[in-house]
Amino acid sequence: MRALKLLALLPFAAALGGCDFVVLAPAGDVAAQQRDLVVISTVLMLLIVLPVMALTVLFAWRYRQTNTQAAYDPEWDHSTGLELVIWSAPLLIIVCLGALTWMGTHLLDPYRTLGRIDSNRPVVAQDAPLNVEVVALDWKWLFIYPDYGVATVNELAAPVDRPIHFRITASSVMNSFYIPALAGQIYAMPGMETKLHAVANKPGSFKGFSANYSGAGFSGMHFTFKSLASTEFDGWIANVRASAAKLTRADYLKLERPSSNEPVRKYAAVDNDLYKAILNMCVEAGKMCMSEMMAIDAKGGLGHQGLNNTLPLTYDKYARRGAPLGPEPTYVAGICSVDELKGRTSPDLAAPLDMTPLRGIGLTRPPFSPANSSTSLLLGQRQKSDS
Repeated sequence: MRALKLLALLPFAAALGGCDFVVLAPAGDVAAQQRDLVVISTVLMLLIVLPVMALTVLFAWRYRQTNTQAAYDPEWDHSTGLELVIWSAPLLIIVCLGALTWMGTHLLDPYRTLGRIDSNRPVVAQDAPLNVEVVALDWKWLFIYPDYGVATVNELAAPVDRPIHFRITASSVMNSFYIPALAGQIYAMPGMETKLHAVANKPGSFKGFSANYSGAGFSGMHFTFKSLASTEFDGWIANVRASAAKLTRADYLKLERPSSNEPVRKYAAVDNDLYKAILNMCVEAGKMCMSEMMAIDAKGGLGHQGLNNTLPLTYDKYARRGAPLGPEPTYVAGICSVDELKGRTSPDLAAPLDMTPLRGIGLTRPPFSPANSSTSLLLGQRQKSDS
């Protein structure tokens, strides 16, 4: 009979054998510290939970109705010793948990620059961090290596024992960037940037994914994180550079469109300002960047003349999100970008620019024509209509 019971438990053992305990056995120092925080907090709480559960069973058995040997004292109402145990033990545990939480909140802050490679090695000046720009797309991950001028989709690599500095944003909806073996999760949001510092301490391939539901293709929104030796990472970079593909702004707009279960892609070259344009939500030609819009707002805004300063989007990236009705999607058109004017030789540029603060009464036509012809035509038509 005992053997049959053991056999009945085998299916459950087989199911548990497929569990991945990477959170409790991570490959990075940051994740290891987070693991220790979870384990210590759990043990401290069990110091109260386990005795309470055991005493509940003990009291129920000892003071059962059929036990006539147990002491019966219906007038009992107080015990100083028992009160001290009941209140002092939880209070001490709360103090310990509070101290752990306070230290963990500051030492494991994802925005905090790493102070050590592992518990035995501090970060030194020679340990230059690997900068990685992360963009959460629908439904894939784009990784840009600004120091190397390359990019990949759904594959991330980093050298062992080298600090990694992630800058993270998203193209449309909120996602959560999470590599359990490396560090905790942090959200990726459009028009905003979050940061994460981490380090991998042993080689291997680990799973990364989005931990925040973001639509129909969410289940396939995962990638591989490769922790490589320094020479192997150099070889990986060389392999990416051997690709014929280049990630321009036009290519990014195609990549940004919703798609599921995308294969790994590699780009040998990337537009230098692509991540900045993604973050400022102005990859489309002629679209005003958020940084420019905030600068104009800080000076008083465009006033009534800026109410209709919009152009239609070249495509509706929200079509697959169930928005067939409503007005045509539009964006604020750029007025005049200093970056676009660099290198241009125009006689109009000789006129000094008026840098006085705006007062909310609108901008007059600038003494030069914007680089974007569609924007110039739009502004010219607006000036005629206003006159």
